Amino acid sequence: MHDDDTYFSNDNATFGDRVAAARDAQGLSQEELAKKLGVKLKTIRGWEDDVDEPRANRLSMLSGILNVSMRWLLTAEGEGLNAPAGEVELTGDVKDILLELRRTKAEFSRLSDHLGRLEKKLGKLLRAPE
Repeated sequence: MHDDDTYFSNDNATFGDRVAAARDAQGLSQEELAKKLGVKLKTIRGWEDDVDEPRANRLSMLSGILNVSMRWLLTAEGEGLNAPAGEVELTGDVKDILLELRRTKAEFSRLSDHLGRLEKKLGKLLRAPE
């Protein structure tokens, strides 16, 4: 990564953004990456949505599969991807809105998972013999 390419920096992109970009650069779907890493699809989605982060052993495997350094995935420094050509510099307001969108998406995902667990509990209770 060139010093003047700050597209994937911590100011402009999150860990999840870098994982998704590196996965796309390798031509992998989330499902394919999950299979290669031996994790569930939900795990990859959690990483890319910045809800979860991988343990050190998975981070090492992830960087190898995506052909980027662990340091780049975590900090945007080191061996990684260059900024896409023709990208526009984002203003502070746009960055704030993007960050809020990411947080809202992550919260929505968490709430969706919670709703699913509640539905399962309710289903078990309704099917249970009295």
